[in-house]
Amino acid sequence: MTTIKKTGRVIAWFSCGAASAVATKLAIEKYGAAVDVYYTDTGSEHEDNPRFLADCEKWFGRKITVLKSNKFADIWEVFEKAKFLSSPHGAPCTGAMKKDPTNGIWNIGDVEIFGYTSDEHHRVERWKVNNNERIIECTLIDKNFDKADCLGMLERVGIKLPAMYSLGFRNNNCIGCVKAQSIDYWKRVRLHFPDVFNRMAKLEREFNHAINRVTVKGERLKVFLDEIPQGDPTGADPKISCGLFCMSEADSMKPNSI
Repeated sequence: MTTIKKTGRVIAWFSCGAASAVATKLAIEKYGAAVDVYYTDTGSEHEDNPRFLADCEKWFGRKITVLKSNKFADIWEVFEKAKFLSSPHGAPCTGAMKKDPTNGIWNIGDVEIFGYTSDEHHRVERWKVNNNERIIECTLIDKNFDKADCLGMLERVGIKLPAMYSLGFRNNNCIGCVKAQSIDYWKRVRLHFPDVFNRMAKLEREFNHAINRVTVKGERLKVFLDEIPQGDPTGADPKISCGLFCMSEADSMKPNSI
């Protein structure tokens, strides 16, 4: 295997989530001024995110560079253009809103910091196999930090957690993430963001694509959002990654039931 020569530059990919915030802070403590921090704004996340970003800038002691697509204002424009929501291989919004804006930011030899936690080794290894030209460092895994450790650290330093967590969401992703194959997740979206839920339900029907599947007597069946029974969510969200990894662990969870 060829050894990649490091450039001396470190890029921290901040996502406005608790884990990426702590991973970035640990990277700055380790590498100091060599760290550049970037955030990709999809135009579809919670309105509290700029507040959390500003709080983290103060904690980091440096500015966060905000990247944005020069083609699309938000995920809805991507879906309308692609006429497609998601598949087992990912979603078009990730490429358009997360990956494309980072083109030209990183170079071979840069160390890239990701906020993957101690229980996510498998995600990192899968990504490395397909991206062996890149140098990835997961400061949380190195420190054996899990999500609870990250939430606790932010609370201890006095940073209010992103609003999505207080609403019961596991991650601070776009509101109505199309990679979330979870009936309870979408019940939670319907409860707190009914306009988003209804808009996504209409797109599902327009594209004839159901984000969710349920298992009935061993058979996987489609469930459109407008078919989800009324009632509040009772279960936890799936683990969803949105960014340069673009993986969801929905397939490793217990089957949906309604």
